[in-house]
Amino acid sequence: MPQSTATRVNDFTIKIATVNGTGSASANTLLMKSIFRSGIPVMGKNYFPSNIQGLPTWYEIRVTRDGYVARSGQVDIMVAMNAETYARDVREVAPGGYLVYDSTWPRPALLKREDITALGVPLAQLCNESFNGVRTRILMKNICYAGALAALLDLDLERIRELLAETYAKKPQLVESNMKAIQLGYDYARGAFACPLPLRVEKMANTAGHIMIDGNTAAALGCVFAGATVAAWYPITPSTSLMDAFKMFSDRMRVDPASGRKNFAFIQAEDELAAIGMVIGAMWNGARAFTATSGPGISLMNEFLGLAYYAEVPAVIFDIQRVGPSTGMPTRTQQGDLMECAYASHGDTRHVCLYPANAEECFYMAVQAFDLAERLQTPVMVLSDLDIGMNDWMCRDLKWDDNYRPDRGKVLGKAEVLELKKFYRFLDLDDDGIPYRTLPGVHPKAAYFTRGSGHTQYGAYTEDSAEYQVVLDRLLRKWATAKRLVPRAVIDATAGAATGIVSVGSCDGAIREAIDVLKRRGIGVDYMRVRSFPFSEDVERFLAAHERLFVVEQNRDAQLRSLLTLETAVEKSKLRSLLHYSGLPISSAFIVEGVLAELEPRQLATAQGAKGGRSG
Repeated sequence: MPQSTATRVNDFTIKIATVNGTGSASANTLLMKSIFRSGIPVMGKNYFPSNIQGLPTWYEIRVTRDGYVARSGQVDIMVAMNAETYARDVREVAPGGYLVYDSTWPRPALLKREDITALGVPLAQLCNESFNGVRTRILMKNICYAGALAALLDLDLERIRELLAETYAKKPQLVESNMKAIQLGYDYARGAFACPLPLRVEKMANTAGHIMIDGNTAAALGCVFAGATVAAWYPITPSTSLMDAFKMFSDRMRVDPASGRKNFAFIQAEDELAAIGMVIGAMWNGARAFTATSGPGISLMNEFLGLAYYAEVPAVIFDIQRVGPSTGMPTRTQQGDLMECAYASHGDTRHVCLYPANAEECFYMAVQAFDLAERLQTPVMVLSDLDIGMNDWMCRDLKWDDNYRPDRGKVLGKAEVLELKKFYRFLDLDDDGIPYRTLPGVHPKAAYFTRGSGHTQYGAYTEDSAEYQVVLDRLLRKWATAKRLVPRAVIDATAGAATGIVSVGSCDGAIREAIDVLKRRGIGVDYMRVRSFPFSEDVERFLAAHERLFVVEQNRDAQLRSLLTLETAVEKSKLRSLLHYSGLPISSAFIVEGVLAELEPRQLATAQGAKGGRSG
């Protein structure tokens, strides 16, 4: 028999193993939202295959009273619904944990682990006896396991019914069929097992003022609020849902109620090159436009990105990073595009990049991206990733200032053009590297060639070396201006430690949890999360102030570390890489182990040295 599990309230992880295309997503979302509606912080991670259906898929729900947002790194309750993956699923359960499986068919092999508790629920049998039709029975079996978990965890059935009513508001008959399946699983578990388990939920009040939202939806909403009216893209996982969400919001908010006229353009291009070309053309004309893609799309867009950089045309690109190289693993997460985006295109180019850490920042950084693109007259890329973009995150209610007005930058209107003796498109009048621009059709006096070829500061074609360098040097001055405008790093130096952690994007949640764990072990570290490229002065100061710096990122080749060594004065010998690139989101345990592997031997050697000993 397994060892008894100590009672743990609102602090455990459930993992559900199913088959893609069987409707399990609805059951998993229902469970997670019901926990969230109980006032308990919760996190959901979906690991799904890149085909339509038939391959294994997993969903993790972390119930976390402390509000952590990273993977826990262990599984306390496994719901094993896929016979193909039973063996690996059983191995994942932590000692003292629980395995819930469909006992319609005997599974003696499941009982070989004596350190876990196997709970058999005849899900298929229950649904076959209660529902008609093969497809319906498959779908209802997944809802049935949600009912069994509700009993085992002590979830409120009435709250689940409310969620079903919201989900199927337009199809009330589905509420009753789903609730029937929930009740089947619930009643069986209550009758067969001691409910609730030692791992269970209790109501809290820690989700007030928070919502559950994925990063792609939040980014799309930010685009709407920023005033974007043109979206062009070519479908690619994991960015497509961002465009779908923008279309949904625009259909609601960008349609004239009187005439029914749509006040936005939504274009599926023939490929990524066409998509970025449309965005550049639209922003050159004065619209706020954007595209969303992933690493392979960025690769294809490189030449156009170089054009926008050199011709100084604003553009906004969302890169929802996935695993590479090449096609890689389209439905797994990584941070493998940091270098590609920073220097996209041939020749001397540097691009402004923003690095959101969660869904909340996706909303606000979408707005910042448009303002920066127009202020700086350059492409701006927002580097999210699959973990942020396609998983549900608990974040604070999104706030909006109704006094917001788009920062269009140095755009001359007709009256201002008429006051000029002569208009020169690429002339730096303010010594900040940013010239003045005009929009097509304002006035013939303000017309100019938008050149991707060599040009002078007056807009004329040139192959003269000195004239070419004047423009290129001005673009460097603009880059220096960008350093003052981009979002500053988030720094927590309260530990006052000689050791610091530097990271970017979705590593943030795991690092913050790891810092808490290290603190309990008597190890204090400072932390800096870089939020933009170019790096601002606060990044330089943090790097200079610490003797040892762990650079945590999710790629194989230490791309953030490479950017830091290229773009700052940091001593390379200070930097230690902690690289996570399995395609799964990073966990705090990975970071804790990496830091301890470096620091504890040093502390031991110091102690031995003080005692006159030696270390090997």
